[in-house]
Order: sequence, then C-alpha cells, then structure tokens
Amino acid sequence: MPIATLSLHSLGYCCQKSPPFSFKSSFLSKPTKTQFSFAFKTTEKRPFSHIVSMSMEAGIGVMGTKLGMMSFFETDGTVVPVTVVGFREGNIVTQVKTSATDGYDAVQVGYRRVRDKKLTKPELGHLGKAGVIPMRHLQEFRLQSVGEFETGQKLAVEEIFKEGDLVDVSGTTIGKGFQGALPGKPGNLLRITPAKIVGKNIPKS
Repeated sequence: MPIATLSLHSLGYCCQKSPPFSFKSSFLSKPTKTQFSFAFKTTEKRPFSHIVSMSMEAGIGVMGTKLGMMSFFETDGTVVPVTVVGFREGNIVTQVKTSATDGYDAVQVGYRRVRDKKLTKPELGHLGKAGVIPMRHLQEFRLQSVGEFETGQKLAVEEIFKEGDLVDVSGTTIGKGFQGALPGKPGNLLRITPAKIVGKNIPKS
C-alpha cells in the first residue's frame, strides 16, 4: 500500500492572510451597530466566493485511508504533527460529467475495492457500465475542464501531488457514542449520582 505523509495545520480558514471576521472573537466581546453592518455588507456582496473559487481551482483529487499520526522534527527542533495516509486499491475514474449532458463539469472517482455482494445492483450496474472494479466509495470533483480524463483512468498519487503542495483534506470521524452531559467537568463530579441510576455520564437532576 503506497503511503504519503501530509502535514495538516488547523487554521480554521484557507489561504488567507488574516482570519475571517467573527463575532466570537476574543477581541470583540460585543459588536457595535457599525461593526455589525460592516460584517453584513462584506458577506452580502460575495457570499462564499472564496469557497467557490477554491473548489474550481483545486483540480482533481484522490481518496485515501488515515493510518495514524506521527511527529516530524525539523532541523531546528520544531515538532510538526503529520498525518499518515495510505491508498488502497482504487482512485479510478468511474464517470466523466460534462456541462452538455449533466449541466456541469465533474469527474467521479471510485475508491476501495470490495466484493460484489457488498454493493447493490444499481451500484454494480453503474460501475459495470464504466468497466471498472467494484468500489465502496464514489466522490465527485468539480473541474473547469474534463477533457484530459476518461472512464477507467487510474489516478496516480505521485503524478498529482508533489512534496510541498498545500492540500484540502476532509473526512469522516469515527463514532464516539454517548459522551455524557458534562464532558468538560472533572471526573469526580460525573461520578456523583444516586445508586439507583446506572451510568456515570447521564444527565443529572
């Protein structure tokens, strides 16, 4: 399984010199009328413009599986958190959508091979029509031009990314179940419950 390391920094915003305006900022406890109107006007003129432009200019992407975390030490001793991502069998183009047929340009990519019985008949028919292996995950990437892609094309990670590239990563976290009504309180407080109540993290009276 090929392995790639991506250094992900949690900025809360992408490729901006200053953080976006927020009423929850520690420097702005109570916004004034002027500040509120300023924030409303700036967001009203170009709503989500940076998100739209970023998604159109980002290009094609791939899917991977998170293997874990590690630390990378720079020459000056700075510790950099690193996410290790592995790539299973897949990342194959399953469908090419154009503005003439679908109203927009996009490339659909499949990832992670599975057995036939793990998919429904419509899913098997869709992948069989494209002539690709059965895969669990399908993801679309909107592009400005799809002329260089064709159905059945395999996307090689080493050809798309190079060392030092900035990447946008999104994923699904694992389920953590019921975490209780007082997750931010000390552990002793959570254990103070009547004997007849079963469980230590349930809401208290």
